[in-house]
Amino acid sequence: MTRGTLFVCPTPIGNLEDITLRTLRTLKEVDLIAAEDTRRTIKLLNHYKIKKPLTSYHEHNKWEKGEILLKKLKGGEDIGLVSDAGMPGISDPGEELIKSSIEENIEVEVLPGPTASITALILSGLSTDKFVFEGFLPSNKKDRIKELERLRNEQRTIIIYESPYRLLNMLRDIKEVLGNRQISISRELTKVYEETFRGTVEEGIENFKEQKKGEFVIIVEGGKIEEKKPFEKISIKDHIRMYIEEGCSKKDAVKKVALERKLPKNLVYKESIEL
Repeated sequence: MTRGTLFVCPTPIGNLEDITLRTLRTLKEVDLIAAEDTRRTIKLLNHYKIKKPLTSYHEHNKWEKGEILLKKLKGGEDIGLVSDAGMPGISDPGEELIKSSIEENIEVEVLPGPTASITALILSGLSTDKFVFEGFLPSNKKDRIKELERLRNEQRTIIIYESPYRLLNMLRDIKEVLGNRQISISRELTKVYEETFRGTVEEGIENFKEQKKGEFVIIVEGGKIEEKKPFEKISIKDHIRMYIEEGCSKKDAVKKVALERKLPKNLVYKESIEL
């Protein structure tokens, strides 16, 4: 028996016009559409006059419904997978159905389309050369701080999703752990009231003191690792000796080392006694 195909169909993240002709054709041709939120998806389907059977597939039923959908795929049905908005499989339960389909040797076809993370990244003005997607960090402060600590030395641009209810707490934690970096915060992407803030973390905290609607995408500047100065790789005593060998008196060498290392002169002097 010929097996069906799972079509991963990205849908608009706000503006209903942001959907490809290929996605519309696919949604018209599949046997069944599995949607994260059928109420939202039916609006999209009605807008484009698409009439197809619709079933819910979300975080709370993904295991039991996933088995049902796999059975249908094995039986030859083609299924279109859609999320609330954007690309299925990114920070949503579609990831599990895609994995299971691949494990069961069911063909998976991913259609290109909109995703909030990349849209916000390009809009941020921060580096797009290398970046890391973190999605939603834990809602628990202790766990969230732990995740941010892990990102402290991340040099790539960081992409984070956040809800309007936790945005301020997230920004305060970013400031505490990562410092006052440059950030970009986008909300309501592609919608009428689309907004993107660019500035420092502190400025972002000030700007979003009053809660605003919409899901947020936070783009954080990657960390900068400062190169160690040559003298940081040697001991204080060898540092003094280096200047003496260059022709400085011991007194002048002590002054230079104290100044460069920002140390008390008497501390450096003690290291020079045996030289």
